Amino acid sequence: MQKEAKVILKEFWGYDDFRRSQKSIIDKVISGQDVLALMPTGGGKSICYQVPALAMDGICIVVSPLVALIQDQVKQLKARGIKAIALTGGIPFEELNDLLDNCLYGNYKFLYLSPERLQQSMIQERIQEMNVNLIAIDEAHCISQWGNDFRPAYLDCSLLKELVPDTPTIALTATATPKVVQDIVQNLKLDNATIFKDSFSRSNIAFKVKRAEDKLYQLKKYMEKFPGSSIVYVRSRKMTQELAEFLNRNGIRSTFFHGGISKTEKEEKLNLWLEGNINTMVATNAFGMGVDKPNVRLVVHYQVPDSLESYFQEAGRAGRDGKPSTAIILTTKEDQERAKQQFLSGLPDVAFVKTVYSKLNNFFQISYGEWVEEPLGFKFNKFCNRYGFNPNKAFNALRVLDQNSVIALSENFREKTLLQFVAPKAGIFAYLDKNRKSAPIIQTILRTYGGITEYETKINLYLLSKKTNKSEKSLKKLLKQLQDDGIVEYQNNTSDLEITFLVPREDDHTINPFAKRIRELNAVKEGNMEAMLGYIRNKKICRSVYLLKYFGENAKEKCGTCDICTKQNKLKSPIKLEERILALLKLGPSTSRKLEKATGVDEKVLLLALQGLLEDEVIVLNQINEYTIKE
Repeated sequence: MQKEAKVILKEFWGYDDFRRSQKSIIDKVISGQDVLALMPTGGGKSICYQVPALAMDGICIVVSPLVALIQDQVKQLKARGIKAIALTGGIPFEELNDLLDNCLYGNYKFLYLSPERLQQSMIQERIQEMNVNLIAIDEAHCISQWGNDFRPAYLDCSLLKELVPDTPTIALTATATPKVVQDIVQNLKLDNATIFKDSFSRSNIAFKVKRAEDKLYQLKKYMEKFPGSSIVYVRSRKMTQELAEFLNRNGIRSTFFHGGISKTEKEEKLNLWLEGNINTMVATNAFGMGVDKPNVRLVVHYQVPDSLESYFQEAGRAGRDGKPSTAIILTTKEDQERAKQQFLSGLPDVAFVKTVYSKLNNFFQISYGEWVEEPLGFKFNKFCNRYGFNPNKAFNALRVLDQNSVIALSENFREKTLLQFVAPKAGIFAYLDKNRKSAPIIQTILRTYGGITEYETKINLYLLSKKTNKSEKSLKKLLKQLQDDGIVEYQNNTSDLEITFLVPREDDHTINPFAKRIRELNAVKEGNMEAMLGYIRNKKICRSVYLLKYFGENAKEKCGTCDICTKQNKLKSPIKLEERILALLKLGPSTSRKLEKATGVDEKVLLLALQGLLEDEVIVLNQINEYTIKE
């Protein structure tokens, strides 16, 4: 079986061997034992359940909290020729039934679903009929109220142990304090679970906090110092656009990414960045989950993150190839106070959550006792303006409703295009004759949507774009022209969020069951922010040591590369080694591996010297990650 697992790894992923504790985890799972896998961001968690699931007969059920993450995983599996199904919100009953039939009879290997889906009796009944070979609980820290992304619906994941007894369970997470680990084991009812904990240490990442009054100048400076691929994290959509424009004006190829842009735009921007056509992605935390780019050299947090868990995950997207990289927080004293005030003022109490829920139903004209099951496009800013809500606090209230399975909230740009040809047939034919350039597109629309001359029809611009080989932008322009010429009636409505109501409207009765939980969760979040500010304000303890201790790991030695270590060691810096490095670089650019071989010194000592030379702007990294003397 061990050989088979290796064969599967090579066949579908192209890797010759497993990393860190992957092999040991897979062996335990295949032997039928429960496992908790704690692995750092980029540590290859998904392989730990995907490989054993492929090695055994049957289907693996994967519970994951985020629709975007589920869709990304399924897309990646399908690209490798592996049959996988995702049960996300808004699937009609007939289609859901067909998908579940496929799980039973279609030789599918993976069924991905949200914890909310698991609560449906239909899903539970069909799971009992399946040949389930493995239960995988991804982002398992969501099951703990002490975790950063607590979702009460995760508490029902243990139900799978009852539905398919004797099936092994693997729980996986990249961020878990000792208290959260205890909660995961207990709440998932893991039976004699083996806990694997790879070190969270990322020795190739230099963690830094830079206090600066002029953050824009410092951002530009760091981007010039590390010209490779980079990510800049901010906390608002508006800021993503502003910083991307600033960087582009200063010769740094950048774009922005947030949850309010269309799927097409997201794909275009992501591909530009993945392929190296732009260097920097300025993004909210909507970016990064499931994105695998190994050569990110720099991750900058331009604004204070809300927790060390979030920060460590996002910073961990740097240097997945193991090469020297940097993760930096740019901050001012005012930033820290502002972040704390904004964060605390944005925590919704029970009364506010009830108000937002009531107004949300009113916004969609949902009456008491009514349940609207289809997904609804939602213009968040319009909602806040109508009812005078603080956007930050209102969004947090929506997240509380989402976490407690009252609604399903998705930060997806949504576009609804309605079209009807209103001109008589003779008029349409005459128009086609006069406008021969646009005639093929109009004819494609008429052929694709049979009843479009008789009634208002929802059309798919993405599909038409593929069929006509025209951009969505040019199609919209043509439809607008057709409307102006009296040929069609055309509506194009957009929304930046999507909401699915999961229960009937019962106002206070809907919120009361988890009112106590709201208060407890707010207290946890306050503690998370204090821990984050403690990390930023820390001036004595090595950054890596600080982070590892927070996650329950005792680091044996300092990293030697963070801002605190480099400051403490500046006087001890190996001057002679720096001279040797500069002498070698005068002969031409070089990688750290070549320099290590040429100087014969320990890797950590070399990296410390290189970091000092970078800090002093004596050397720089070029586009192919070679060190070179600054001109």
